[in-house]
Amino acid sequence: MTATIGSPVVAGARWDPPAAIAVRGTVLILPGRGEHAGVYDRFGRRIAADGYAVRSATPETAVSLAQDAPGPVVLAGSDTGALHALAVAAAHPDLFAGVVAAGAPAADGVTVDWDDELRARTACPTHQARLTGDTGFQRGALALPVAANLLAPAPVTVPVLVLHGEADTVSPVDAARRLAADLPKAELATVRDGRHDVLNDATHRTVAAHVVQWLERLRADADATPILTVHPH
Repeated sequence: MTATIGSPVVAGARWDPPAAIAVRGTVLILPGRGEHAGVYDRFGRRIAADGYAVRSATPETAVSLAQDAPGPVVLAGSDTGALHALAVAAAHPDLFAGVVAAGAPAADGVTVDWDDELRARTACPTHQARLTGDTGFQRGALALPVAANLLAPAPVTVPVLVLHGEADTVSPVDAARRLAADLPKAELATVRDGRHDVLNDATHRTVAAHVVQWLERLRADADATPILTVHPH
């Protein structure tokens, strides 16, 4: 699947591994405020290249998609999509092996002009151009309120990779630290100079690589025990 700049909202988007690669699991993407699945085309292609089937989802469709998907099945959400992913995983721990929660907000947003919103979302010039020319993207959506029930930490029992930009002005990184502390099996990874959408920021390759490593850990061990240990001198 490839979504081009100016494309409409993409429903049922999917990214499949190359034909020669056996499927190693499934990642269901839940977009955030103002976004649609096509916004994550670059991320979806990168994860699929390493053997994971990637599908777009909503809080309403995630369960049915997971029931027929090759496991392990992981929910990956950005912004409010991260909060929805946590809520769905909390309600269905038997279906989902883990959650990737990127840029989870801790409060309602504030109204800013488009240039400020664009800079807050991403420092990647390619993604900035994509959002600017995308007719399916809703500008100003970061000012929309976040449902109160989503802001209360859900009792998620599966492993959670909490990803957050250290320069996130929409949801400061301290909120991610609190979120990770409230989850029994959370791992917090912060991105230096990272902005709100760390999956589509200037360091998107590094972030996607870390996601793949975490998926591999989860595939090998339900607790996502580290496989590779770096020993500094």
